[in-house]
Amino acid sequence: MVGNWKMHGRIHDNATLLIEVAAGASALQKSVHVGVCVPCPYLAQSQALLSGSVVKWGIQDVSAHTGGAYTGEVAAEMAADFGVTYAIVGHSERRAYHRESPELVATKAQRALEAGLTPIVCVGESLEEREAGKTEQIIGTQLEAVLNVLTEEQAASIVVAYEPVWAIGTGKTARPGQAQDVHAFLRGKLQAKGASVANVPLLYGGSVKPENAEELFGQKDIDGGLIGGASLKSKDFLAICRAAQTVMLH
Repeated sequence: MVGNWKMHGRIHDNATLLIEVAAGASALQKSVHVGVCVPCPYLAQSQALLSGSVVKWGIQDVSAHTGGAYTGEVAAEMAADFGVTYAIVGHSERRAYHRESPELVATKAQRALEAGLTPIVCVGESLEEREAGKTEQIIGTQLEAVLNVLTEEQAASIVVAYEPVWAIGTGKTARPGQAQDVHAFLRGKLQAKGASVANVPLLYGGSVKPENAEELFGQKDIDGGLIGGASLKSKDFLAICRAAQTVMLH
């Protein structure tokens, strides 16, 4: 269960949120892994408040470069200095607003792995693409670009998040069956890379709420969630985490 704060947060509010999430997560089964991906300026705060807790912290993007004259970029090694576990790469907002290509996302995933971070590789299709019947073509291309540049061992160390662009921040959610169909397709792509890659965690991201979390996480190939807006409220985020735990216990 990974929260993506996007471009939200202030020092004072973050402290309350992080402390509450850490406290709530400590009561969960150890098999429920919890993380938060925060804006870069708050990595040090996250490290200070979450160190020693069960909650991991992460960065929302990394540079395709390891260093140099790239003003405004943040290298994966820099994030590693703050004890970061996760690095989101290829989020739909980066692909759309910053024109990130599948090849660039693949390079970013490589940089994250080289720095000892776990890349959360995001894939997803727009409403137009879904209605045109291109869902598998689009997300297959996005995932294969990453898998093609990784060894089997590296590929086994990533996390994949399916986020239908039409369901992000819109209040719309893919029906559990719809989401499962796409996750099953992605599982097949991972399996084709190698037996050890078949078990890569597959997260669903797209307007997950406490009300729909249990049904979504109950699907065979959905292993967790990449949670946007709901991760900014500790009560909602922890309720979603507990829904995941309920599914696992059953």
